[in-house]
This record gives sequence, structure tokens and C-alpha cells, in this order.
Amino acid sequence: MELPRIALGAGNFGGIGSAPAFFGQGQTEAEAFAIMDAAWGLEITHFDTADAYGGGRSETAIGRWMRARGQRPTITTKTYNPMAEGADHGLAPDRIRRQLRSSLERLGVDHVALYLAHEFDPDTPLTDTFEAFEDAQDDGLIGAYGVSNFDHGQLEQAIDSGDPEAIQNGRSLLDRSDDGLLDLCATCGVAYSAFSPLCGGWLTGRYRRGQPFPPGSRMTQRPEPYSHLENERTFDALEHLEDVARGRGHSLAALALAWLLADPRVTQVVIGPSRPEHLEPVREALDNPLTEREREQIEALCWS
Repeated sequence: MELPRIALGAGNFGGIGSAPAFFGQGQTEAEAFAIMDAAWGLEITHFDTADAYGGGRSETAIGRWMRARGQRPTITTKTYNPMAEGADHGLAPDRIRRQLRSSLERLGVDHVALYLAHEFDPDTPLTDTFEAFEDAQDDGLIGAYGVSNFDHGQLEQAIDSGDPEAIQNGRSLLDRSDDGLLDLCATCGVAYSAFSPLCGGWLTGRYRRGQPFPPGSRMTQRPEPYSHLENERTFDALEHLEDVARGRGHSLAALALAWLLADPRVTQVVIGPSRPEHLEPVREALDNPLTEREREQIEALCWS
């Protein structure tokens, strides 16, 4: 599947990802509009969201922005997580049909380009899930389907069970756990979309050795996915990377994005800014691509 190189991640529009405890937090609708305006100005025309982001607030904000601006980005959305505390979740066919209809209503569109299973559902056979996705394709509601947050074995199951065209997983200079999975994607023709390219802010220079985490940062809101990075090795790597970025005249965030964009196995990078100015590293990375040798040298700073 062909995807734009950069997608705007809307996971913090009206919440902090899919966590019900944070629904109604994150960016306000006005702040989300400003971010979407800035992204569109940078010719970022693919928006990534999910039904459970902000308990539906993310999709709603995108839909209202499209109507207000008269623009129509291509859209990825997802389903699996509950829309409220205690609500149902999973990838059962009936739920997929219900959730897809509600996503299209919130977005105000008749179809989305890509629809993803947001997590692996151990209680529903993938063949049943993919049959529901393929029915949605036949009805013109989705262009393609895929998976997200699947490990290597789960992706192998998905490939054996249907025709997933894309996978979206977390990947960054501080998270290279998908190296083998990327090779599987290249072999099987599955597009790879990388979310959290700045690893919850760790690759922006926000977190410093011996200093408290800044108020409002991901490490003060949902630190669990990144708490394993609180060690001397991480801070050593970040200092080396900042030296490289400074030598190139660019930010650490731009260097981290350029490293991902230089990997031919990575189809798309999803960037989720909290303010419009946080999109500037995207421009830097696109304007200053890395060579293959530079990419290898940079990752060696983290993993030698």
C-alpha cells in the first residue's frame, strides 16, 4: 500500500490516546484546529486517528475541521479499545460494523482510506475480523485494512488469515524492537507506519539527566510505556545524538525523524505534535535527509 511519508497523528485531540482516564484532556478542539491548519500548510494531507482517541473526540474534531476548512485529508482510523470506562472492546465482526459506522459519522465522511485493528484480539479469530473488514471494502466504506500494535508472530497470523496491507507500530531511535518485523513487512509487501517516532518526548531534548520531568509532559501523564528509558544508558545516547544534531545544525527531533525516513522499510511516519510549532522538525527532516551510512552511524550511537 502506498501511504504519504508523513501523517498527522491525532491521538491527543480531546484525550491522551485511548485511555478513558484522560478523555476530555489533551488538546482542546481549538488547539487541534490550529495543529491541523499547520499540518495542512506543510502539505501533510493524511490524518491518523482512532475511534477511542479521546473517547471519539479526536474523530469529531477532524470532522468539524474538514467541514470548517473545506479540506479533505485521507484518513486512517482504528478500532479495538473501549469508547468509555467499562464499555465493550475487541474485534468481533458485529462490533467492527458498529464502530466503523460511528467513526464515519463522527468524521462526516462516507469512507476512510485505511482501517486498522488497533490491537490483537485473542478472543476473536483474525479470519472473522478480516471478513468484516473485507465486507466494509466491498461496501466502499474503507479503502484498505491492516493492523496496529501486532508483534512478529501476530503479524504472521494476520498475513496467513487475510490480506492486511499495512501495520502501524511504535518505532524510534530508542525503540527498535520491530527490526525483524520490518523485514517481514518488506518480504510480504505490508506497508509499515511508525508511530511515536519521538518516543514520548524522549527524542526532543525535553528530558535531562538529573532533572525533573517538565509539567504536562508525557512522563508526567502516561509514563508507563516509557519508564524503562529512565537509565544512564538512555541519557548517554541522547547526549551523543544531540551532539550529532548540533553538528548538522538541526534539532534532536529532526534527527530522529530523518533516521526513520531514511529507512527504506518504513513507509510512513506518524507525528503527533501538541502545538503547531512542533511540526517544524518535520520540515527539517524532509529538507535534510540522511544517507544510509549516516543512518547506520546514528543508530550505532544508541545500540553499539
